[in-house]
Amino acid sequence: MCEALKELFADDFKESELKGRNEGRTEGAASKIIELVIKKHQKGDPIPSMRSLAKSIHVSVITVQRAYEDLQRDGFIETTVGRGSFVSAQNKDFIKEEKQKQIEEHLLIVVDMAKSNGIDLEKLIDLLSIFYLREDS
Repeated sequence: MCEALKELFADDFKESELKGRNEGRTEGAASKIIELVIKKHQKGDPIPSMRSLAKSIHVSVITVQRAYEDLQRDGFIETTVGRGSFVSAQNKDFIKEEKQKQIEEHLLIVVDMAKSNGIDLEKLIDLLSIFYLREDS
């Protein structure tokens, strides 16, 4: 799992090191951990220790500690002294918001395709209604 985290974090840390901003690294770490936690883990799953994560992504333990504190404050992880950090019940509003962003991105592509192929808004709404209301979804 640490290799996957290392790959996810690589670009963010290189960029923020160039800028020389610790806040960027902490925010980057928190957002990447959220991304990994939301997409790949279930409630109760362990996440890497602060030391192992810091070592694998070549940042200070303090940076990872701050990121973990942010995640704990926002309800994404639970940390128990001596046991480690675990995925907590996922923040449903955050997940819904992320899914809505993905839908909006796809809809923008559909709208562009419809416009470039002469499909008017009324027809597009009809198609969307058909797909949305079909019984097999």
